[in-house]
Amino acid sequence: MRKLIYGMNLTLDGYIAAPGDDIGWGGPSDELFQFWSDQLQATDLTLYGRKLWQTMSSHWPTGDQQPNATPAEIEFARRWRDMPKVVFSSTIDKVDWNTRLVTGDAVTEITRLKAEDGGPMDIGGATLAGVAMRAGLIDEYVLATAPVLVGGGTPFFTALDNWVNLSLVETRTFPGGVVLTRYETRH
Repeated sequence: MRKLIYGMNLTLDGYIAAPGDDIGWGGPSDELFQFWSDQLQATDLTLYGRKLWQTMSSHWPTGDQQPNATPAEIEFARRWRDMPKVVFSSTIDKVDWNTRLVTGDAVTEITRLKAEDGGPMDIGGATLAGVAMRAGLIDEYVLATAPVLVGGGTPFFTALDNWVNLSLVETRTFPGGVVLTRYETRH
């Protein structure tokens, strides 16, 4: 059984993007960027919703070729491009860079993928993660909380029908006052 991990940068008031999909508040420090790059390296498969896929695929396929790319960005871009990815969308019809498109039911497909042998899977994008969260499919939450309040936007967590009990497994601080917390779901 594969583990499903949902992790993102978010504001102290719980948003992954401010109104208008503004993520200008969240430029990670080099140390936090390296943490996320290491997370990617430890992941066998990444699941994306359409919006996050479009954001990631608009930059990372050529991120290693940008004139001002840091060594960490070059490494991340290559890892991202080469790793297997699944995009869940009913509105796009083509994906590239070692990616498969799923237009059917996300819960059914994620459940099938979790049952396979293999290493951990990451899920990205608030809408897709919300579907998995409500279905009880997420095994671990990784929150990199920035010390900023934006007052609205796209929340990290979705409304739930039932409580989800968690166990804290890691706390770490990063430059700029970012606090990383990692929780495992108690089943």
